[in-house]
Amino acid sequence: MFLKNRNSLFTFLLMFFAVFSMQAADIWVATNGKDTNEGTKTSPLATVHMALRKARELRRLKDASIKGGIHIIIKDGTYYFDEPLFVRPEDSGTADSPTIIEADANAKPIFNGGIEIKNWKKTTTSINGLKKGTVWVADAPEIAGELINYRQLWVNDVKAVRAKSTAGTTMERILSWDKETETCWIPFKDKSIQFEPGMEMFIVQWWAIANLRIKNIEVKKDSARLSFEKPESRVQSEHPWPAPWISKNNGNSAFFLNNGMSMLNEAGEWYLDRKNRKIYYIPRAGENMASAKVTVPVLENLVEIKGTIDSPVHDVKFKGISFQYSNWLRPSQQGHVPLQAGLYLLDAYKLKIPGTPNQATLENQAWVGRPRAAVEVNFANNTVFESCSFEHLSSTGLDLHKGTNNNKVQGNLFKDIGGNGINLGVFSEEAFEAHLPLNVRDEREVCSNELIADNLITNVANEDWGCLGIAAGFVKNLTIKHNEISDVAYSGISMGWGWTHTENVMQNNKILANKIHHYAKHLHDVAGIYTLSSQPDSRIEENYIDKVYNSPYAHDPFLWLYLYTDEGSQGFTIKNNWIPIQKILKNNNGPKGNIWQDNNQFVSTTIKENAGIRAPFANLKKEVVVDEAWGLQEMPKSVAIELIGQHFDIEKIKSTIKGFRIVGEELYQWENHLVIYGLMNQPERTKRKLALAFPELQIKIYENPIYDFQNFERCKDSKPASEWENILLTANLVEDEKMQKEYVDYHTTQFEKWPEIAKGFCNADFQQLQVFKNGRQLMLVISIPKGEDLDKLNPKTTKNNPRVDEWNALMKKYQTGIEDAKQGETWMFLKKI
Repeated sequence: MFLKNRNSLFTFLLMFFAVFSMQAADIWVATNGKDTNEGTKTSPLATVHMALRKARELRRLKDASIKGGIHIIIKDGTYYFDEPLFVRPEDSGTADSPTIIEADANAKPIFNGGIEIKNWKKTTTSINGLKKGTVWVADAPEIAGELINYRQLWVNDVKAVRAKSTAGTTMERILSWDKETETCWIPFKDKSIQFEPGMEMFIVQWWAIANLRIKNIEVKKDSARLSFEKPESRVQSEHPWPAPWISKNNGNSAFFLNNGMSMLNEAGEWYLDRKNRKIYYIPRAGENMASAKVTVPVLENLVEIKGTIDSPVHDVKFKGISFQYSNWLRPSQQGHVPLQAGLYLLDAYKLKIPGTPNQATLENQAWVGRPRAAVEVNFANNTVFESCSFEHLSSTGLDLHKGTNNNKVQGNLFKDIGGNGINLGVFSEEAFEAHLPLNVRDEREVCSNELIADNLITNVANEDWGCLGIAAGFVKNLTIKHNEISDVAYSGISMGWGWTHTENVMQNNKILANKIHHYAKHLHDVAGIYTLSSQPDSRIEENYIDKVYNSPYAHDPFLWLYLYTDEGSQGFTIKNNWIPIQKILKNNNGPKGNIWQDNNQFVSTTIKENAGIRAPFANLKKEVVVDEAWGLQEMPKSVAIELIGQHFDIEKIKSTIKGFRIVGEELYQWENHLVIYGLMNQPERTKRKLALAFPELQIKIYENPIYDFQNFERCKDSKPASEWENILLTANLVEDEKMQKEYVDYHTTQFEKWPEIAKGFCNADFQQLQVFKNGRQLMLVISIPKGEDLDKLNPKTTKNNPRVDEWNALMKKYQTGIEDAKQGETWMFLKKI
């Protein structure tokens, strides 16, 4: 009996451990491990590369332990990669048995593509006139006798600045650009700057920048002519958009020179002396170079997940991993001239005779390449990146490029990235002209059904200012929701490519409930959300977009927007997005149009509250970067500009004020009075421009209303209309200055002493009522819901409200008609043009 029970117990234990072992296979990796170890918790491997090989073998042999999946568990520490981690189709899992590369409990493992530079010493001689010892020097690192090249350096995880010609965040302005000779004239007063091979010019041009390797600097007095290396010299001067600009109004293109020893003179700057194999750095306050962690990137790519169209990688997950320090060297080798969103031009030129089979008026051709990414994914399905971080990267963070379907990117941090935070989909193949619609024979090639959710994307595009938080090309069934994006040099999210309304692979894309703020730090022609081309059944809804940086470099300082549907955009429903004002642009949208509804500051406050990162990832919010010192755009305010004269060239007036991007711009006229009304920045500047164009006209500005009724502020439980019609009237105050003051005083205290008046406006559903004053003249703006009739609404102000009649009677004694008004006429209606 005893023996039988003993055997039964033995058999039970065997079965127990067999069942237990079939739940999942665990492979452990630690910084103190060895790749000859077994890969257990107590005998871990040293590299994730070997762990992935072991996992591949378990799947090849169909080992029973993998039934519940394979967990490659990474212990805490930094893992320095000397080659990318390549995830192949053979590494794929299944829905029931995924391959998971994850952090150990409470660990924060780092996959590091860089190398640390040690043994820093103070220089013993004066450099660039600085005190001895101000500059520190170290031997530049090598691999196999070859000097490592890089464009970034981090000290204690804070990015340093390549030695440059201007101090801090200041930039100079070019003098001119000659496309024929492919040269640029710049101011050159600082003769301490000496030409050195490897020097570059960083230049701002509209919605992009360019990195141009300088071939020669020809100095003439206080100016210099720059010539550049090829191929970027030709591409830069031949391509029409975006290009350097010359502007009397806003200033020429901003620039600085960098990567020269003679420019090393400011704390936080560094220089790699390739000839002498030394690296120099000027420490910032508080940095101790004897103990500082100084890192330069080596690998351009840390992880590559790559299958084929018929054998995609699938069911692989990364969780809790930090991807740090990637390199990107193409700008140092061939220059960098982007078209848009960081996609660099391989070739581009203006057509002598405009027109292509796809677009009859197209005047330019362009072919683009794609920057490298720290993590690149091609032909992969059902992969997941969750609770990972992408930090200190030279170019793109995560790139889901071609043939990616049903992948999920959720709860990750993207921070301190030179290019785009996330790239999605094909933009243009290198052989494919950038303005053509993408259509494919095999839908599996298209990036589709991806979910990008609950990620924090902050301080990105800090090298290539024309990049974005999230950039999507030709994508289908994409969902971008509940992400937070801040501290971006250009736009928050862009979706679409091709600049065409022609039908293509894009459809059913969604941008929902994202929080986008503190963007447009360096460039304009910018938006929180930006779209291109035809995308049927696509939605942009319930996003919260606010706080636009005030860039000192912008070519067009007023061209900043919250929502921007650009060339060919059609098929979108854009509604219930919270934006402070309706500063939007619909530029050459497709003929099928878009549906716009309720995009303003009056939408439900729950939209603001619900936008952005959700639980359980809300802890990411503590990583948000906001540069308060940089300053924000001044919000446009209600202004009326009156032109008085005998003749108005309406089209010329509209052309003159176009560059000021007046929100809700409308023109009204009565006799020899023409009024421009809308939300404006810098109305005095607008007035000066009009005065130069029309010296024969008298011009007056009406701003800072003496009375400002707003429905949403004064009317309880009232929802403002999504679209308004404005009625403009003008009158004079009587000449008696004492009575003029009384009139103003009445309006200043009306809400407190005459509350019935505002109640009457609420009853009439007036959206706003503003009274402006310039001298004696008044300008009255009454805004009502679109489609309503003022004559129908106005009687409601006095219904069961006799105090409104009393007010109106009182005001009559202060008002009179303007010059040219007929006897007995007071308020003159201006007709909308």
